[in-house]
This record gives sequence, C-alpha cells and structure tokens, in this order.
Amino acid sequence: MDKVIEDKRWIKPKHWKFIIIGAFIVLSLLLFMFRDPASTYRVERDKVSIENVSQGEFNDYISVTGQVVPFSTIFLDAIEGGRVEKRIIEEGEMLKKGDIILELTNNNLNLEILNSEAQLAEKSNYLREVRISMEQQKLEIEKSLLQTTFDLKTKKRTYEQNKELYTDGLIAKEEYLVAEENYLLAVRSRDMMLERKHQDSLFRNVQISQLEYNLDNMEKNLALVHQRMENLKVKSPVNGQLGMLDAEIGQSIGMGQRLGQINVLDSFKIEAEIDEHYIDRVRKGLYAYFDRNTDTFKLEVKKVYPEVREGRFIVDLIFTGNLPENIRIGQTYYIKLELGLPQESLLLPRGGFFQSTGGQWVFVLDKSGEFAVRRNIKIGRQNPQYYEVLDGLNEGEQVIISGYDIFGDNEKVTFK
Repeated sequence: MDKVIEDKRWIKPKHWKFIIIGAFIVLSLLLFMFRDPASTYRVERDKVSIENVSQGEFNDYISVTGQVVPFSTIFLDAIEGGRVEKRIIEEGEMLKKGDIILELTNNNLNLEILNSEAQLAEKSNYLREVRISMEQQKLEIEKSLLQTTFDLKTKKRTYEQNKELYTDGLIAKEEYLVAEENYLLAVRSRDMMLERKHQDSLFRNVQISQLEYNLDNMEKNLALVHQRMENLKVKSPVNGQLGMLDAEIGQSIGMGQRLGQINVLDSFKIEAEIDEHYIDRVRKGLYAYFDRNTDTFKLEVKKVYPEVREGRFIVDLIFTGNLPENIRIGQTYYIKLELGLPQESLLLPRGGFFQSTGGQWVFVLDKSGEFAVRRNIKIGRQNPQYYEVLDGLNEGEQVIISGYDIFGDNEKVTFK
C-alpha cells in the first residue's frame, strides 16, 4: 500500500497565479500613487531656446524707426490764378528767397489794368478841372471882397464927413442918415463876403480832400493790380530746396491752388511712428538716441501727434546736439526712445513664449536640467531685450523662452 508523501513547500504551484495577479495589482497601485500627474511633452533640447534669469539694470526704452524730414516745410500756393507759361526751376534744386519758380499769364488781369489806368486818368483829369474851377471861384470871391472893402472905405469916409457936418448943422439930417445907412450896409456886405470866403474855403478843402482820397484809392488799386501781375511770377518765400512742383506748361492754375512745397534745410528733425500701445507713456520732453558709426546722437521728443492711424501714432524728435554728417532727407535711423530712468530689476530675455502666454506663465527648468515645468509669473515693463520680472522667478533659474505653440496644453516638458 502506497504512502502519501506530504508537500512541504510554502508556495504551491497552484498558488503562483494568484501571487502574480496580486503582485501586478500592487505594482499598478504603487505606480498610480506615485505617478507624475502632469501631462508631459518630450522635445529635443536643441530645439528650444533656454535663457537664465538675471539681476541687472533695466533700461526702460523702446526701439522705433524714424525718417529724417526738414525741420519746417513751406507750402507753395498760387496767389494769383493763370496759365503756366514757364517752369524756371525744377524739383530738387536749391532756392534763394525771391527766386522765380514759375511764370503765369492772365489776360483778364491785363484788361483789368487797362481799365484801372483809364479810370485813374479820368479821375485825375476831373480833379484838375475841379481845382481850376475852384481857383477861378476863389479869385472871383477875392475880387468881390476887394471891391466890397474899397466900397466900405469910401462910404465910411463919407459917413464920418457927414457926421461932422451934421453936428455943425451944415447938412440936413436926411443926408446924414443916408450916409450912415450906406456905411452900415457896406459893413454888412463885407462881413458877408468874408463869411462866404471862409465857407467857400472849407467846402473847397473838403471837396479837394475827398477827390484826392478817391484818387489815392484808385492809385492804390492800380498798384494792387500791378502787384497781382507780379504775383503771376511764383517766387520762393524762403531759402531752401524745392521738394515738389505740381505744375506743367499750359496748365491752368486756380487762385490758392497748391503748387508744391519748399523744404527749409537750416535744420532737420526725425519723424517716427510708434505702436499705439505706448501712447500713454510717450510725451513731449522724453529723450532718445541712436548710434551711427562710432558716434551717439541725442534727440528729444518735440511733438506728439494725437491721431492714431492703423494702430500707430507719430512723434517729432529734434537733435539736442550735433547732427550726423551728410544727413539727408529720407534717411532712416533706428532710435532708442527712453520711457523712464534705469532701475535695478530681475531680467528675463525676450522670446517667442510671450505670444502664447501673454507673459503670465513660463516653463522653468528643474535643477537637474532634464525637464521643465509650467509656472505662473508676473511681468512688468519690457524693452527690446528684456522683460522685467515682478514675481514668480528667481535669479539664476533657467527658462524656455522660445515659442510654446508646439507644447500644446502640456504642463511639463522633458528633454530627449
């Protein structure tokens, strides 16, 4: 009879499958408990740009592009209308004050001058006739006054003689009274003649003055018409360069029509366009500078134009020191416009990440350098080189600054 041999092994073969299943379950639980919950994106390290966060001086400036323009521009308008007869000076040529640029012709003005001259001649002849007539009248009054004065003397003498005779009783009273009345009449006649002479003199002076005033106005009017003829010669009002001339021979030009412009080259300014994002920070009096060869040239904001067009506004900058040699209208300079004083700050180099995150978060490398994790930060001012970090980063940390579009919504980036 066979004897049953007892299996003394701790683990029976039939138990291995349960052990394996249990071990798998335990391992799965451990992996689940200790797994990294962050979604991960794997990328080659040389495919991204990594920079250090550093402590340094933050220069608050922006880079703008400006063009050299004349400090002032004089617009050339037609003072008088007419037909273009000659173009004497062409665009780009240098001008001196008074140089003739264009010559116009206007037949209506010629006719107006002839009419004005004829009216002036007629008025002058009439004034001469009036003066002659008044002189003759004056002589007649003088003659009458002379006759009256002589008559007064005669009658006065007769009156005085008859008065003595009447006193002595040598003549009748009637004869005395007649002599007295004739004398008083002569006195009254002379007084009236003197009054007439005075009034006539006043009237003559007023009339002559009025005629002379009218004649003077006609002469001035004729002078203005001649000046209008002179205005048909379009002249340069200042020294400068003829920048534009919009007039061709035979073209009809209306009064006040814009013909061109003259650039005053005594000095220059720079006209720059700036993104509207900075419109509240850019103001008159800010300083700027640019480098050319080995020299640095300083500028100052002279004027800020309020209009915003296509997301940009314009400022005028003037030189506060020497001008560059061989400066020319239309030259382009790359200018650094200072918006504030330098300040010690935590600096993060600029990069493409800002377009994806708006500066609200970045991927910061672990100390091991094998991966980077997402971290919220706060960015303040910025210049063409750096962002000013206000919170979320420490000096010496490394940050991925290249674009984040390839990372999607992952919160962790590991390097292959």
